[in-house]
Parts: sequence; C-alpha cells; structure tokens
Amino acid sequence: MAPTPRPELAEAPPSVQQEVARLAASPELRSAYNWFRVQEPQLAHWQLEMARIPAPPFGETARAAWLTERFQELGLDDVHTDDVGNVFGAHPGFGRRYVALSAHIDTVFPAGTPLNIRQQGTRLYGPGVSDNGAGVTAMLAVAAALCCVRIHHGMPILFIGNVGEEGEGDLRGMRHVFSAPRWKDSLAHTLVLDGAGSDTVVAEALGSRRFEVIVRGPGGHSWSDFGAPNPIVVLARAIQAFTHVQVPATPKTTFNIGVIRGGTSVNSIPESASMRVDIRSTSTPEMERLERTLRVALDEAIAEETEAAEARSSSRRPFGVNCEFVGIGNRPAGELEADARILQVIRAVDAQLGNVAQVQRASTDANVPLSLGREAVAIGGGGSGGGAHTLQEWFDCSGRELGLKRILLTLLALAGAGE
Repeated sequence: MAPTPRPELAEAPPSVQQEVARLAASPELRSAYNWFRVQEPQLAHWQLEMARIPAPPFGETARAAWLTERFQELGLDDVHTDDVGNVFGAHPGFGRRYVALSAHIDTVFPAGTPLNIRQQGTRLYGPGVSDNGAGVTAMLAVAAALCCVRIHHGMPILFIGNVGEEGEGDLRGMRHVFSAPRWKDSLAHTLVLDGAGSDTVVAEALGSRRFEVIVRGPGGHSWSDFGAPNPIVVLARAIQAFTHVQVPATPKTTFNIGVIRGGTSVNSIPESASMRVDIRSTSTPEMERLERTLRVALDEAIAEETEAAEARSSSRRPFGVNCEFVGIGNRPAGELEADARILQVIRAVDAQLGNVAQVQRASTDANVPLSLGREAVAIGGGGSGGGAHTLQEWFDCSGRELGLKRILLTLLALAGAGE
C-alpha cells in the first residue's frame, strides 16, 4: 500500500483505555508476548518458506495450499478454501459474529519471476517477502499464540488469507468474502494486515478506477494511405485535453496515464492504439467526474482527428474510428467513522504500548468493508521493510514483536477477551 497521511484522531475514551490496560496486564497476554519473542526463528522460517512459493495475480493456488496446511497444523477450526481461493480458519468463541484478521497472499510479480529468497542476519530479502510476507506471517503468529497460550475471548476470531489484493486482482478475494452469505453480515470488525511496520492505521479507503482505452481505425501505409485517421494521434489529442482537467486538493484526487501501446512499424498507420489510465480519490463523485471528462476528451479527439483526416486525404472512402473503454480496476472509496469501536481500540492499544502511529489513507483490502459501512482498518505486521514491488524487496525482523503485540491486543480487545 502507498499511504497518505490524514489528520490525527482524538484519543480513545477512558473506558476503552482502561479495558485495554486490564487486558494487557493479564498473565495470558504476557505469556503470548513471551511466545512471540521465543518463536521469532520459526516466524522467519514461515516467512521465507511462503515467499518461495509463487503467487502471481490469479495464480495463488500453491500458496493457498501451503497456508491451509499451516492453519491445520495450528489447530484452527473449520479450515477451508472458498470458490476464489481464499483460505479460512477460526479460533472459537461465542456468538454468531466474528472479528476477522486478514492478510493477502498474492504478490504483484508475474509468473516466472525469479524468487531469490534469502536471509542475512535479521534481514530477509526477495520479491514479496515484506508485501505481504510480513502480513501473512503476523497472522500466523497471532493464530499460533492463541492456540498455544489458550487465551479465551468472547467473539470467535476468523483468520483469512485472501487472494487478489494486488493490481488487477482488484480486491477480488475480499469482495468475495463480503458478498458471501456466510460472512457478509457476520464480520463485526476486520483487521487487515498489509506489509511491514507498526506506525500506521489506514482508516480511510483510497478509491481508484482504472481503464484500458482502445482506439481503432482503418490503418494503412504511411505513404499510400496518408490521411487516414491515426489512433495514436487520437490518444495524443485526448491526453492533451484530459491532462488540463482541474483536480481538488481536498479531497485529494489524482490521475495518471501509465501505459501506451500501439503500432507495428514506423511506416504504418496503426490499426489500434491503447492507453491505461488510473484515477484515484477518496471521493467517488470526483472519480466519476474525471471519468466523464476522459470520455468527453476521447469523443472530441476522435471527431477532431476524423475531420482532419478527411481534409488530408484525397480518398472518398469513409473513415471508421471507434473507441472502447475496458474497466480493469474499480476499488471503492470509504471512510471509517471517527468514533468507530475499532479505531478507539487501536488508539488505546498504541497508547498502552507507547507506540506512535499515524492515521492514513491508502488502497488496501479494507476498502471493501469500509465502502460497505463496516468497521475495518489496515495496519502493518511489525518489523520494517522496503523495496516493495521490486526484486530488491526486504524485511527486517527487528521490532516485529511490537507489531505482533499490537495486533494481538487489538484483536482480543475487539473480541472481548476476559469478559
């Protein structure tokens, strides 16, 4: 995730702070904290082992099978996968509503990417080792601690290793969870683990819309068919017009043309050309406005190039130019209420642990529940990391313990431990 800071929120109410302090002082929590410390070599082993299993977009099956085995080894209940490949396991509690702890198992790296996963001291290196090796490992650590220390809590806890968070996966795993009859109304709180760190709380979902725009024309030879409309020129005209659109600073709204393709040779008028466009905002109306502006720019560019082509050409044949919009991503926007229980709890947890965390907006799996008005935040799995989405990605296990304490204490406070 690429977070953006937003204003700080107020401290948690005294009652929530007292509740968290009581829980943190319990013998069971101290035992769990000690388990985290002692088991760090096992956690690093899990992280390296998982990162060596390819999980490209829409190719997460092998990694899902690995996670299923880990859930079963830990003794979680009802371990299973759903129709899209999400992996589930539950730690029992009471009642029909759950607290969910999720981490995406996919990576941005295409099939065939060399996975040179290795460890040097406290640092782990290789593609996906932090995003989201850190998140999945933290989820396993918390599940293992609950099973080993036998901490009792009120609401059952659902562990989810979900697919399809990255890129064109378009949050498909989490969308499926929140559309499934079994889960859509039974998840009271969702704590999403994404990447490394302990210094963020993503409480606002950054929405995005992505399109591939394809312009098609008759094509031809640059000499004998001179004058025929050129799809690349259409795109150039449209880009020139669209990039002059004004965007607000608040809510922050952005756009980007990230990929352009088209043509076969320097002396051929291309039959088609395409571009990929990314629009982002925390405001759905702003994203809709930019999409409309883009469509108008393309319509006008087609009309202008067709008129220019007719003026250039001596041919009487009609010029057929058309444009196709293909949606390749649509991440919903949303925002957590300032007085939401999950926010109050994590603020109290950070105060209890002496942890300084900044509230941020970003695009994560939390977008889905937040867009539905459900309580959710995304946080890191502890430690530190860098080089995300590159072959030089790394994760440092130093400091992981703080992140794990933060996750466990938040989870148990939400589930009603000791009540």
